[in-house]
Amino acid sequence: MTAIRMENLTKKFGDLTAVDALTLSVPKGELFGLVGSDGAGKTTTMRMLTAIMEPTSGDAWVMGHHVRDEPEAIKEEIGYMSQRFGLYHDLTVLENIHFYADIFGLSRKERAAKIDGLLSFSNLTPFRERRAGNLSGGMKQKLGLVCALVHTPKVLFLDEPTNGVDPVSRRDFWRILYNLLKEGVAIFVSTAYLDEADRCNRVGLIHNGKLLACDTPENLKKLMRGIILEIRTPKPRNAARLLRERLDDVSVSLSGDKVHLVTHDPERTRKSASSFLDQGGIPLLSLRVVEPTLEDVVVSLLRAPGTAG
Repeated sequence: MTAIRMENLTKKFGDLTAVDALTLSVPKGELFGLVGSDGAGKTTTMRMLTAIMEPTSGDAWVMGHHVRDEPEAIKEEIGYMSQRFGLYHDLTVLENIHFYADIFGLSRKERAAKIDGLLSFSNLTPFRERRAGNLSGGMKQKLGLVCALVHTPKVLFLDEPTNGVDPVSRRDFWRILYNLLKEGVAIFVSTAYLDEADRCNRVGLIHNGKLLACDTPENLKKLMRGIILEIRTPKPRNAARLLRERLDDVSVSLSGDKVHLVTHDPERTRKSASSFLDQGGIPLLSLRVVEPTLEDVVVSLLRAPGTAG
């Protein structure tokens, strides 16, 4: 069954088109990632799908309910964790969960086992009596997720849920999401972390409100234009700056602590890059061909002729 369906979904704010004719669908049991930079249209898309914001034009359905005509029905079917989820810092972990259980009308009888399971599921059981304001950033995110799951939603919307969270907590968070998929929940997550997009079943790349591509991470990598040369050096920023100035017809970008060159003539680029770095006094630890990451694909697509922005 299709959990989410969009047809030409559009949102305008005056002359600004924040989301531009988005068309895609997400089946039950799929982890779908909407990937883009700040201002790409991710949050606006999610707010329309959760019936918080009305579209300017186009249509969308969540679990068969139309976002404009049946907003209350949608809210009963979904869990939504916004970028600033509304935890109450003066309440304990358990009190926050009970608060959201009250909002969704869960009886005391049906919530007991559910809450115990969610606390165990998220490794929050030892912290059930701790005030939310005293939790770490990662634990706050997990508590927010538990509150969004307390009424057993069929579709879960997560807006950049691991933004600013430490790597260990990010890993734990994604482990929880994978377990949810086994229960048939559809998960729609937005992220600016391209390494996280690799964890999704399918990924939509959005830029200036437009969907550039939508496919599995593996298939998206096949869209890469050119060959990737990866440079390792103790001075990656200096190396990137120098090579941008010296190399023509080659895309140069930083990928973590490495420099990536996109080229259609890897042998010539390899020789030129080595020479320029040597002339600039920048040590070269290694230079090799690597498989493209999603980050490389995004950079390639954005720099393609005719791409807006």
